[in-house]
Amino acid sequence: MTEQERLMRQLSAYKFSAWEFHVFLDTHPNNCEAAKKLEETRKKIDELTAQYEAAYGPIAESSSKTSRWAWITGPWPWETGMEDDD
Repeated sequence: MTEQERLMRQLSAYKFSAWEFHVFLDTHPNNCEAAKKLEETRKKIDELTAQYEAAYGPIAESSSKTSRWAWITGPWPWETGMEDDD
């Protein structure tokens, strides 16, 4: 396994872990230990992402620093500004 593959595999594992903590916290919002672990996991994801991108270039996916609701703020596909051009 190459170093690039190893880093990507580590990154994927941490992202999976973060998602699991996130889902757990949806049903257990007052669990401070899980919230702490999620924050630690996110920091590790940021470290691994920076390490990977420094060595191999940007990872083609959306940033983990955006809100989980960020997708709703942009225009919808049918809101192109050309609706009234009939």
